[in-house]
Amino acid sequence: MSDESPGNRSTLIAAAIIFAGLLIGGYFLPDVINYVALFSPWLAIGVGVLFVLAVFLVFWLRGRYQRRHGR
Repeated sequence: MSDESPGNRSTLIAAAIIFAGLLIGGYFLPDVINYVALFSPWLAIGVGVLFVLAVFLVFWLRGRYQRRHGR
């Protein structure tokens, strides 16, 4: 990485944080779903769907932020 501008650096940091969040969330998701399924299978499905939607929400918000700030 020879051309480390502040924009590149913030993009890399944001990507690393998003990736780490997805890894941690994906690691614990089966345990959370199994625990919630003890109460309601439909609620467990909802938790899984919310996790997938949250992934898209994060990327949508990141894109919106970048468009607003002209990046």
